[in-house]
Amino acid sequence: MHIHILGICGTFMGGIAVLAKQAGHRVTGCDANVYPPMSTQLEAQGIELVEGFGPEQVSLNPDIFVVGNVVARGNPLMEEILNRGLPYISGPQWLAENILYAKPGQEAKWVLAVAGTHGKTTTTSMLAWILEYAGLAPGFLIGGVPENFAISARLPGVPRQDDKSISPFFVIEADEYDTAFFDKRSKFVHYHPRTAILNNLEFDHADIFADLHAIETQFHHLVRTVPSNGLVVANGREDSLKCVIQRGCWTPVEYFGTDWQAQDVDAAGSFTVSFQGKAQGRVQWELLGEHNRMNALAALAAARHVGVTVEVGIQALSEFRNVKRRMEVRGVVNGITVYDDFAHHPTAIATTVAGLRDKVGKARILAVLEPRSNTMKLGVMKYALPGSLTDADLVFCYGEHLGWDAAAALQPIQHKAAAFGSLSGLVDAVAAEAQPGDHILVMSNGGFGGIHQQLLQRLA
Repeated sequence: MHIHILGICGTFMGGIAVLAKQAGHRVTGCDANVYPPMSTQLEAQGIELVEGFGPEQVSLNPDIFVVGNVVARGNPLMEEILNRGLPYISGPQWLAENILYAKPGQEAKWVLAVAGTHGKTTTTSMLAWILEYAGLAPGFLIGGVPENFAISARLPGVPRQDDKSISPFFVIEADEYDTAFFDKRSKFVHYHPRTAILNNLEFDHADIFADLHAIETQFHHLVRTVPSNGLVVANGREDSLKCVIQRGCWTPVEYFGTDWQAQDVDAAGSFTVSFQGKAQGRVQWELLGEHNRMNALAALAAARHVGVTVEVGIQALSEFRNVKRRMEVRGVVNGITVYDDFAHHPTAIATTVAGLRDKVGKARILAVLEPRSNTMKLGVMKYALPGSLTDADLVFCYGEHLGWDAAAALQPIQHKAAAFGSLSGLVDAVAAEAQPGDHILVMSNGGFGGIHQQLLQRLA
């Protein structure tokens, strides 16, 4: 089968492309504003990319067009597809029907889905790695590139203990954003998980959700799809998730943060795992922050549900190497360290900056921020920005293409913050201010105009 993917360079659709290629399909795709790591991953897989959404692409004559949620009505290629009555399908539905659901002579995959406002990518990567370390050879689709795998998606393989059958396990990052312009349900309702992690739940995606209650409803729909012989692993400290569970749950629930706990945390970030009051072992790693410990507890609980002992899970976490664009060091020049991080929601920004503060102590942190997500562009959470940047010494905000005044929003911390309307002006200001020993933390959910390399070049 030949599939042509619209919006192929998004992390999810790029993962679909990789899975389809591995499954033996011919895969082509198109997108605009291409940037790493997804663009480099697709090129390495030998997947043909077309720049833009020109209507002439229908002449490729694929068997079906797979449409990402970045595509809206008015998109020239989509309009041509509709006008000609050509077959199309959403990415999540294609994944479900071709990879996850049962086929004649084959059982459905045991899907382990990781949902939540924050931490999905890291927790999904942890869970996939634990299953891999345990020899279960899971398939996975992750919204980033985990360092332990160096690829964002793959089909299930052959477990170490079985030289014949393919692994039944598939680990997926389960996004609450809508599926496509023609399917406004959250992506995750297509996955039918047997094991579901509910990591946390805050208001986000203001472009499609009116309020937190609307997102809670989508999470409730996800819970409704988990079978009674499955498991829901939920954050026991989140009131919003308690509301989701209370609306109806037909599946056993384990809570991390309460049933599962991280105790005796030392300065290096290591901690003891406790389940129902009994110590299970100690995770020795270099990841910092309470959020990463909670992610680890969730992954351990989910892995235990498929038969991985907590002891093996702890051993796996001690060799976990995190995800690209999660506090990733992009370079060190003249004693100045430049980091890349995906944080874009105020809560994630606060958590990321606090984690770096724990790591660097009293050294200066220069926070460089691009409010790029749809929620941030709308200005719904602009008043939360100053509080999220408390632990930074200086703040540089890229204010171009916003529907609100970044300088005005940052007024409560104006003594240490500045907004810039041009990328070159921002780079100049950061480079002029940076000193040996500083840590420059760049936060964006996009390519940010290649600012990391620009900074490194200027600092050199």
